[in-house]
Amino acid sequence: MQDKKGYVSFVLHAHLPFIHHPESDDYLEETWLFEAISETYIPLLLNFQKLVEEKVDFRITMSMTPPLLSMLDNKLLQRKYIKYLKRLIELSKKEIERTKYDERLNKLSHYYYDRYSNDLHVFKDIYNCNIIQGFKHFQDIGVLEIITCGATHGYFPILYVNEKTVKAQIAVGVQTYERYFGRKPRGIWLPECGYVPEADKYLKEFGIEYIITETHGILYADPTPVYGTFAPIVSPEGVIAFGRDLESSRQVWSSINGYPGDFNYREFYRDIGYEADYDYIKPYIAHNGVRVHTGIKYYRITGKTEFKDYYNVQWAKDSAEKQAGHFLDSRNAQIDNVSQYMPNPPLILCPYDAELYGHWWYEGPYWLYILFKKVYYDDCNFKLITPSEYIDKYPEMQVASPCRSSWGANGYSEVWLNPTNDYAHRHLHVAGDRMCELASLFPNAKGLKKKALNQCARELLLAQSSDWLFIITNGTMVDYAKKRIKDHIGRFTKLYYQIKDDKIDEDFLKDISKKDCVFPDIDYMLYY
Repeated sequence: MQDKKGYVSFVLHAHLPFIHHPESDDYLEETWLFEAISETYIPLLLNFQKLVEEKVDFRITMSMTPPLLSMLDNKLLQRKYIKYLKRLIELSKKEIERTKYDERLNKLSHYYYDRYSNDLHVFKDIYNCNIIQGFKHFQDIGVLEIITCGATHGYFPILYVNEKTVKAQIAVGVQTYERYFGRKPRGIWLPECGYVPEADKYLKEFGIEYIITETHGILYADPTPVYGTFAPIVSPEGVIAFGRDLESSRQVWSSINGYPGDFNYREFYRDIGYEADYDYIKPYIAHNGVRVHTGIKYYRITGKTEFKDYYNVQWAKDSAEKQAGHFLDSRNAQIDNVSQYMPNPPLILCPYDAELYGHWWYEGPYWLYILFKKVYYDDCNFKLITPSEYIDKYPEMQVASPCRSSWGANGYSEVWLNPTNDYAHRHLHVAGDRMCELASLFPNAKGLKKKALNQCARELLLAQSSDWLFIITNGTMVDYAKKRIKDHIGRFTKLYYQIKDDKIDEDFLKDISKKDCVFPDIDYMLYY
């Protein structure tokens, strides 16, 4: 088989903030995880399995972040997910009855009943409630590369004011990865693709070979990279950087002219949670009676109109197949054009939020499945590859310092630092400094004091999650995000004084350790 002219690398960023409330069943935010499992993670696993069974050789990369892994591994959240599915199965059963006089709707309610019943079967019977094992299996057989992320998705371009806080984010990210996957990660998805050169030495220290970063992080590197984002560059510290390809991103991301806007695709915003009779739907919405998404959606996008037509599963599949062909043709043309100017085959890096596939763009996992089959079977000038495989094949690359950057609006830090959320940073920085102070004051702590110091480290990391700042900027679940920052900083500060005064409240420590039960192997001396 002749050599291909180029390569395409898909990188999906699977991340959610750590949300775990053993104290209550009323937290709507826990359903973010359940929706992601049903709409993104299980569909991806099923499509990977189908490709393997059909002997289609494919490659994909996913970052699975430490908070997400901690939640997927959490027994309480596994039980809550099963309860969530059982309620959806019950609701879709009622929907079959309610819609029996409308053939098209009835067909869809049967579709949802089958789909959620299958989710329950896959989750319980196939994966024994542990879908991490599913992803690990595909990594072990060589079709999926899993990479890591910062411990709690802390945003490096602001945290680096105290470099030890960045070091700890990287160290715990690597440690968590090793715990679940039994090997060292070669790559890291920088949280929010936030790059600062100060992080490079810690990435090297913990064995990270490459980072995923934003387009302009590469394009504005110093000196300017000869091949733009079509080849990785290596920083003076020895960290390899891959930058996002703009053209392929736009085709998939853009809500205006990207694939997810196709009129045959499922309409995300029309859900029976908002539309069904209130008394009927009440048991399936929020505990406080607020209407929310249930996951049962009967309409397609239809166009820029209030009058939506019913969703048609087959039409949606037809659109996905057509668009997979379009994506393939576009990459062929792009690689034909670029490869003539390069000594090595060009690499087109396609990084996306994993939840785009399935949660936001319902047909996304099917589109990927069809695309990967087309790449394998059709006449095509490129192969799928992981960043690690590309590095192994083409180890020589240009030395250049990537530019400080992120993938937030306008490319720098304003999403995470603006008048809506700037108040938080003072508290995050003070807590970071205090954590380092505790580590140097008590380097050899034992027993209860050691437990308290480790819990301080957890509370600090959870407070640093970039998600809270992002949510406040976007104005979505603002009260919840503010409460999380306040809670973690409050718990940290209380413990900080208790440790210094040698008056640790064991009941308090036990209570917060149960709620914030991430990173069981954490060592507070990372902050020394």
